[in-house]
Parts: sequence; C-alpha cells; structure tokens
Amino acid sequence: MATAITHVVFDVGNVLIEWDPIHLYQSLIPDAAEREDFLTRICSMEWNLQQDLGRGWAEAVAELSAEHPEKAELIAAYSNRWHDMVPGAIDGTVEILEELKQADVPLYAITNFSSEKWLEATTRFDFLKTSFIDTVVSAEERIIKPDARIYEALLGRNALNAAACVFIDDSPKNVEGAKAVGLEALHFTSPEKLRRDLLELGLPLVKRTA
Repeated sequence: MATAITHVVFDVGNVLIEWDPIHLYQSLIPDAAEREDFLTRICSMEWNLQQDLGRGWAEAVAELSAEHPEKAELIAAYSNRWHDMVPGAIDGTVEILEELKQADVPLYAITNFSSEKWLEATTRFDFLKTSFIDTVVSAEERIIKPDARIYEALLGRNALNAAACVFIDDSPKNVEGAKAVGLEALHFTSPEKLRRDLLELGLPLVKRTA
C-alpha cells in the first residue's frame, strides 16, 4: 500500500514568488539582443548560482565588474535592484499554502537562494517567515538543488519519511532530484494545476472548477 502524503515541501522562486531578471533589465537594456547577451554572457544564471552557493553579493559584483568595467553599473543593479526582478507573490500558490496551513498540514521549503536576498525576501514577504516548520536555504548549506544532499538535509534534520512528503518545484531537474531521494515530486507550471495535483494526492484543499 502506498504511503499517504502528509507533508508538503515548497520551492520558493517562481512557485511562491515571481523572479526573473528580465523585469529589471528590460528597462535598463532596451535592446533585446544586447539584453540577452548581458544575461547569458555576463550576469548569467551560472554566475547567480554562485551566490546561491554562498558567495557574498559584494564579492560577486566586484569580481565581475573588474572583468567587465564598462558594464559595472548594470552588474551592480543585479544586486542593488534585486526587488525589481521580483514583481510580487504568485497569489494562487500562496492561497494554496494558506489553505494547507489552516488545515494543519506540516509545511517546509527548500530553496536555491543567497543568504542576503533570502533575508530581504522574508522581510518583504511575511508568509515566507511564518508558514514553514523549516526552510533549507542553499547558501546556508553550500549545496544547491538538484544535489541529493539538500533534500536529505531537510529530511534528516526534521526526521521526515521521504515517501510521506511531496516536493513542488518549477524546475524539472529539481523535481527529478527530489524523486531520486524518495520524495513524491510535482513540476509546478501554474497554481491551478498544482491545486489539482495536490487534490489527487489527497491533500485537504478546496476543489475549484474553472
């Protein structure tokens, strides 16, 4: 008999809050080709992930600005205007979070996030502070998803049975990483689909008809 799903583990970025550098740089770099070049060659996702692994933002900006002095102001904006990349919460998912919390479902989070920006995010979005029994932040562990150790950190320090947990992430590779350590896992594409998926797993949510 399959283990009942009793615990829910959320990713944060692009599941609970929206994040995309385009929101900032479409105004700073109006030319689409130039903007794409900057965000793939200079302030790349790989560069950003180093902060998720624990590198400080001041160090990251200083090093990259030394390599590309002509882009120093644009590089600094990635950190200084980080909130412009985060237009707001994804309301439908936050509503699901609140329903689960009201139903006393144990809630957790695993997120690839820098320590500095996590502090800023939790200051801005109170539900990130008040909803979770435990949050594993990649920068604090010096491990990023989909490394098995980041999922195991949550399971181990909370004595959780992986088979009783469902993990939600917008990245397919992070979903696969969670499945590899025994978690049920869902690929997030919209709040509406997430609600349906969680209902199918037996979680106590209101059924919506669209």
